[in-house]
Amino acid sequence: MGEQTITTLRLGGVPVGTYRDGRGLDPTLSPRPYLHPVRTLAGTPVTDALPADHPWHLGISVALQDVDGCNFWGGPTYVRGQGYVWRDDHGHIDHEVFRRGDDTGFAERLRWVTSAGELLLREHRSIEGRPADHGWELELTTTLTNASGRDLRIGSPATNGREGGAGYGGFFWRLPRAGEPWVRTQSATGESAVHGSLATWLAWSDPAAGFTLVFTRAERVGRADPWFVRIEDYPGVGLQLAAREPLGLPSGGRVSRGMRVLLSDGVLQEPAVLGWAEATARQSDGNSDRAHPTHEGGTMRTGKGAQQQTPRWKGEAWKNGPVQPG
Repeated sequence: MGEQTITTLRLGGVPVGTYRDGRGLDPTLSPRPYLHPVRTLAGTPVTDALPADHPWHLGISVALQDVDGCNFWGGPTYVRGQGYVWRDDHGHIDHEVFRRGDDTGFAERLRWVTSAGELLLREHRSIEGRPADHGWELELTTTLTNASGRDLRIGSPATNGREGGAGYGGFFWRLPRAGEPWVRTQSATGESAVHGSLATWLAWSDPAAGFTLVFTRAERVGRADPWFVRIEDYPGVGLQLAAREPLGLPSGGRVSRGMRVLLSDGVLQEPAVLGWAEATARQSDGNSDRAHPTHEGGTMRTGKGAQQQTPRWKGEAWKNGPVQPG
């Protein structure tokens, strides 16, 4: 069975995001739920999935390349002293149940399972959409709980020996191909300057496509993960959960992270970017318990076209071609 659309985010009746379960994808892609396509209110797509360069990049998703040796990112695994190597180590993330939901968002429970069937992590994920000045906001928060009964090590290519700030893992947003995107923070501009920074916000504008995304962290845990930004190799923005050192997670231990993003049509100028980012920071400080919703009432509405399938890449030549990092 191919993957299914399990719900659709709508704002004012306008579809802005499709949530897919990822089932039926090739195991080497580390199948997992993801949002794609995601659009601005004017209908401009701002995500990509299954791109030819990195087919394991799935729209907006939560993914980790190394959970105690299991690859939940997809693609080849970075091995110290060897580089990227294709291995039979891919896990999958399964949607288990919705805990609440309506057209504007939902909370769900998920399971992170190895190819051998071992449950490593349980996840509580919340995705919310809401209207905003200059567009709409998307907020994604996640809490990962070690359900393995033993201590786990969460790593990344960086912690496994790759240089160049390759600590990717956690929240990741794959964007459509762009001509000359403009990426900046409050103090830096350009890929090399913003990648790895701890800036409170990061803006990505694509003048040719006509959209702007402004990213801020939504977690309330007192730790700021560095930004992960790619333009030259491929267009993507994320956070680095294990940027330099592995993250140890004891049995029963939890780690929470989140992201809040403004999606705007056109090229948003700095006063508007700053105004939204500052307002978001104030709201986060005043709503510290929103990252862990507990309401379980209501029935989840599923989106139309539950049998829709994501267009697949043509053939699987990528598996036998040059190994692509990231």
